[in-house]
Amino acid sequence: MSSDPARAALLFCLLLCFTFAFAQPEATPAPAAGTCTGSAVGGKCHNVPKALRLKLIAIPTILMASMAGVCLPLFSRSVPALRPDSNLFIVVKAFASGVILGTGYMHVLPDSFNDLTSPCLPQKPWQEFPFTTFVAMLAAVFTLLVDSLMLTFYNRRRKGSAAVAHHGHDDSPPPMHAGHCHGHGAGIVVVETQTVEASKKQLLRNRVIVQVLELGIVVHSVVIGLGMGASQNVCTIRPLVAALSFHQLFEGMGLGGCILQAEYGARMKSVLVFFFSTTTPFGVALGLALTRVYSDSSPTALVVVGLLNAASAGLLHYMALVDLLAADFMGPKLQGSVRLQLVSFLAVLLGAGGMSIMAKWA
Repeated sequence: MSSDPARAALLFCLLLCFTFAFAQPEATPAPAAGTCTGSAVGGKCHNVPKALRLKLIAIPTILMASMAGVCLPLFSRSVPALRPDSNLFIVVKAFASGVILGTGYMHVLPDSFNDLTSPCLPQKPWQEFPFTTFVAMLAAVFTLLVDSLMLTFYNRRRKGSAAVAHHGHDDSPPPMHAGHCHGHGAGIVVVETQTVEASKKQLLRNRVIVQVLELGIVVHSVVIGLGMGASQNVCTIRPLVAALSFHQLFEGMGLGGCILQAEYGARMKSVLVFFFSTTTPFGVALGLALTRVYSDSSPTALVVVGLLNAASAGLLHYMALVDLLAADFMGPKLQGSVRLQLVSFLAVLLGAGGMSIMAKWA
């Protein structure tokens, strides 16, 4: 997959275009008094110099937390207890999957609801139709479509390669030898071939999971970083620094575990780690640069951010429930041990519960 880094870079560029599109100042009708307000100006919480210092602290702090979280699973192969086939890795992955699930339900989806039901938006159509759940549903179905089509294309390519290989060989039957050794050997070859094909299919699925999951996380990371960078409210920024650091740490662990199972080369791993680690700090820096022109209460910003968050939520819900949790809990490893299932289930609850608690601040 030599085009993977280019594809990731293209997605990041498209995301930047979206960001700059809704960051431009616009002339909008004044909302009714008391119904639509942006960031509070004045009061003890509005302190521009102190907010700037907190943002400058937040950028390296969140960057280091993100890198630590996503890189930790990548170095786990050197620890026997944390190898992908170990029980401990399964439990840690379940915890990380719970984090991703909690991120979608407790962080991204409520943000979208708040944006798309804001009094700053017109009554029609935003107050009369549940756009958040509609877009989240479409995003989940679209993710299913991508997941399915990727496997379909792989199966067709595999069958085509097998047909070419078959025609390239002599069609005459192999010579028969005395005894039963030949028959047993052929059976072993067939089983080994099926095992290799199953491994290749699972590897492809893991790579699809990583790319789609990274896209959903990156979208939300840029959006939340942009909002934090544009804010001048120190009462909001101060708890956000700690909350986002822990958020990125645990979310990075989930993504890092998926990257590990995708078995990418060093270059692609570096690209994925770079994008995950830098998107939230980049969003903060971008919000800092656009403080004078970006308004989180402008209709364009609310609509674009709300729709992006809704799509990201649907994507994260599907990936967490279908591709991560369901695949593991219905797989042979967990199905063979009730104790491991219960421990993994508790790990999921811990991950989702931790992110639910963090939703109070971030």
